[in-house]
Amino acid sequence: MSNSIKLTSLSSKGGCGCKIGPADLTEVLRSLPTPVANPNLLVGHDTSDDAGVYKLNDTTAIVQTVDFFTPIVDDPYNFGQIAAANAISDVYAMGGKPITALNIVAFPITTLEKAILADILRGAGDKLAEAGVTLVGGHSIDDKEPKFGLAVTGTVHPDKIRTNAGAQPGDKLILTKPIGVGILTTSIKKELLDEAEITRVTNVMATLNKIAAETMETYDIHACTDVTGFGLLGHATEMAKGSSVGITINYSKVPVLPRVKELAESGSVPGGTKNNFAHVKDSVTFAASMDQMDQWILCDAVTSGGLLIAVAEQEADALVKEMQANGVDAKMIGVVTEQNRGQIIVK
Repeated sequence: MSNSIKLTSLSSKGGCGCKIGPADLTEVLRSLPTPVANPNLLVGHDTSDDAGVYKLNDTTAIVQTVDFFTPIVDDPYNFGQIAAANAISDVYAMGGKPITALNIVAFPITTLEKAILADILRGAGDKLAEAGVTLVGGHSIDDKEPKFGLAVTGTVHPDKIRTNAGAQPGDKLILTKPIGVGILTTSIKKELLDEAEITRVTNVMATLNKIAAETMETYDIHACTDVTGFGLLGHATEMAKGSSVGITINYSKVPVLPRVKELAESGSVPGGTKNNFAHVKDSVTFAASMDQMDQWILCDAVTSGGLLIAVAEQEADALVKEMQANGVDAKMIGVVTEQNRGQIIVK
């Protein structure tokens, strides 16, 4: 890549690759006609889950998802890797095995070097190979603002689907990656991170959730989601409401990347993070000791985050230990409760 080009500077959003805010998206979806019911659609958009699941026969269902965004790092190869890891993650969260992918490309082909696009696609291709996913094609358009992502298809047994709506009182909550990604990637655009810090957050985003997903296959998992654009509390709230349970999170146990609070205090909180906070604040009770920055951090808009897992209490310690032994930065961060249904308590 030409040293004079900073991909993040070409994004009008920049920083966090944020999705449309949950409140706005919900309003749009509610305005649409109700889809025709299909008994083979096992998971649709009505449950705010990570991917759709469609039953083909008694032993096989397909998992389908799509995700794309503007550059959040300047290195095009790393951008491709992150975009691929992010898109594949939804299939892992549903308990599926990703098998094929389609590239989605928007690129200013007449103003940026073609080598930049080649590096993006090469990074994505290498990450797909690491996941065992076959690239079967894609689609591209000429656009003044670069965007990249993938549509991914996986398979899952219809009886082994994991959704965000099955958490049970007593379950322990496990998170497999640290948060603070949105604040750090916004800081990249502001040139506030050194190379080591950029490498660290890039590695977090580019890490597949493959090992975490494979490790938990033999455990009693009741619910799972991946933590992405709506932040930890946004996705936890969806789990609480979808499961009709309460969730208590211990803030001191939540893994947060270094310097996140310092950079938040300096003004690097992305708009998507603030939108997430506004969306969940009526469903969350924060500890009195937590200031606004702490609250925003828990709502930080994540790109390619970890899995949030509700596992049976008696298996939680063993799952965390096995994940950590397998190289996954898993932490136990909370518990599912019968009280405060649909609400989050942060202590």
